[in-house]
Order: sequence, then structure tokens, then C-alpha cells
Amino acid sequence: MFEQLGLIGCGLMGGSFALALKRAGLVKRVVGYSKSPSTTERARQLGVIDVEAPSALLAVSGADIVLLAVPVAATEATFKAIRHMLRPETLVMDVGSTKRDVVDAARRVLREQVGVFVPCHPIAGKELAGVEHADADLYSGRQVILTPIERTQTAQLQRAVDIWTALGSKVLKMSPQAHDAAFAAVSHLPHLMAFALINAITGQQQGAEFLELAGPGFRDFSRIAASDPHMWRDILITNREELLVQSQLFQLQLRKFEELISAGNGDALEELIEKASETRASWRMGSPKSTR
Repeated sequence: MFEQLGLIGCGLMGGSFALALKRAGLVKRVVGYSKSPSTTERARQLGVIDVEAPSALLAVSGADIVLLAVPVAATEATFKAIRHMLRPETLVMDVGSTKRDVVDAARRVLREQVGVFVPCHPIAGKELAGVEHADADLYSGRQVILTPIERTQTAQLQRAVDIWTALGSKVLKMSPQAHDAAFAAVSHLPHLMAFALINAITGQQQGAEFLELAGPGFRDFSRIAASDPHMWRDILITNREELLVQSQLFQLQLRKFEELISAGNGDALEELIEKASETRASWRMGSPKSTR
């Protein structure tokens, strides 16, 4: 059991982690800080945290476990704000959706202390952000990717594995580089496509009328377009190199479809559709053969 969780960011992800730790009996006290004081106050009112901290540094003071649940672009500034209060035995984790930039920030700021940091990416979330939607079950049955580096302490890595496992998560490990390449393909590109599709439709004169006619297929495909704009702005920019590679590969495939449609080549078009259909039909989320 941990004596104190220092929670930096009391929104959906951080709040859900705090609630899950509390329910599992893994922490005695949660001290939380958010950039918005009203968010921190609301988190206390909802029982997500026990004590409101006026700064990130004070939230970390006395903590033996720290979770950074902030936008990835704010990671480096957060490390700078808390580094003087980190103890050698303190476990530090994050929940960022990109990892190379987070690891680079940790190396720059934490320096000789970087071994206490275990980069994490829980594959979980909701379209609705905010502490009001925090859920102790958010991470149960979901994958959590850990991306340790060469200086990550073995003991801290094992503690991170044990915590996420105790919360019901399925823990995987990979390098930060492999993580960002994979999630550019299976998460970041699909979000980019959903955002672009919605804007392409609504940018037309009859776009609103078209949306009124949309059915379940469009609903399912476009669901992620309702995601948090601020968070996804940061993700798309910080992982832009890998994302642009995947975007170009997608455009190559799209052009193949366009060429066959333009030529009226139904047989070849059907082959491409069949290939995609069979792949999707045999895919299971979280299976060993899948990326996610």
C-alpha cells in the first residue's frame, strides 16, 4: 500500500486512477492538483482526492507515488515543477498517449532522477472528459503499455506492473519508439481521419442535411471525432513524424481505391475490399496478433 498519491491533473484519466487505487485499497491518501482550481475543488467534492494542493510541487510533497495526468505538451513543465520534491523511492508514472517526447522531457529535466519514472499509456478513455466522468473501472480489462528506458529502475518498473495489474489492466512493455509508431497507425491516424471527415462534410453547403441522414455506420466511424480538441492537438503534433508516415501510407491506399473506382474496375475493387473485410473480421482488440 502507498501512503500518498500525488495526482497532477484531476480530470478523467487521473481521477479514474485515484478512484481505482482507493477502491483496491492501494493508497491511504490522495493529494491532487490541477491547473484549474475549480477542477481540484470538484475532485475533492466528488471524493476523487482527499486534499487539494495549491501547486504541483506541494501535491508531490510526501508522496510515494506520483501520477502525471496532464496534456503531453505540459509534461516537461510539470517535471520541472515537481523534480525538487521527488525522493529516490518515489514512483512516478504518466498516462500520455505519446511516449518519445515524454521520455525525452524526463531525461532533460529529471536527469539522474530519471530512473524513478515509468512511462505509461493506458489504452482507455471516454469521449467525455472531466473529473465528473472519472470511473474506478476505466482501466479494468484494458491494456496499459509501459515504455521503460535503459535507466528505468527495475524495482520501479515492477511496482508499476504490479499496480496496473492490481487495477485489472493487461500490462504490455515496448520501447517508446515502437509505441509511437504503432499508435500513429491504430489511434492517431484514425482520429485525424475522423476529424477531417467531419470537417469535409460540414464544409459543404448541404453538410448539415447530409449529417441528418447518417446512420449507425457513420456514428461508429465518426465517434472519436468528438474527442477532446486540446488533448488531440498535442498528440497529433508531438507524434507528427510517425503520424505523417502513416497518413502517407493511407493516402496511397486511398488513391488505389480511387483509381479502381474511376476505371470502373469492380473485380479489383472487390479484391481490395475483401482483403480489408477479412482482416477486420479476424481481428480481436487486445489479442496477441493485434497491435492494440
